[in-house]
Amino acid sequence: MASIDGWRRNKELVLDFYNQRRRALKDAEPNRAHEIIAELEEKYRVCVVTQNVDNLHERAGSKRVIHLHGELTKARSTKDEEKSYDIGYNDIHLGDMAPDGGQMRPFIVWFGESVPKLSEAAKEVQTADILIIIGTSLNVYPAAGLYRYARMSAPIYIIDPKDVPVRDGRVVHIKDVATKGMEQFLKT
Repeated sequence: MASIDGWRRNKELVLDFYNQRRRALKDAEPNRAHEIIAELEEKYRVCVVTQNVDNLHERAGSKRVIHLHGELTKARSTKDEEKSYDIGYNDIHLGDMAPDGGQMRPFIVWFGESVPKLSEAAKEVQTADILIIIGTSLNVYPAAGLYRYARMSAPIYIIDPKDVPVRDGRVVHIKDVATKGMEQFLKT
């Protein structure tokens, strides 16, 4: 479902999968970790770089969000990967065409496709005074390597209940779920 090959083999099945995700997202709510991140903007310049395709950061109040893997509430044409269309929580069906005549598809970066926002994300990491990595075991590349762009003076906090494969003296691992880990981060 999350690969370009899956799309090529069975477009209808892939559209249905993402339509279901979009419907579920409509009723989802940001958690306390999303809210804390948004609250940090009151005092700091914050940029959220996320692999998640939901809009929970924006709904919590974050203003600067880079979606590495696309956005569930948007669609794009099969002819133009650059232009996106806001579809909210509506379904996409076979035969739904973009203005350029291409089939509409989820605005999602699938396995087997390039990650167009990766350079933008790397530039943000390069300028960060503090890097907070939340809810990832750092196993999905290329995003997993973004922390390597951080300045040597920038502390790196990783919030995840699992062990992470990072050997870097700047890293502080808060071994907890996002909500509790962000509360603990605020105390540091």
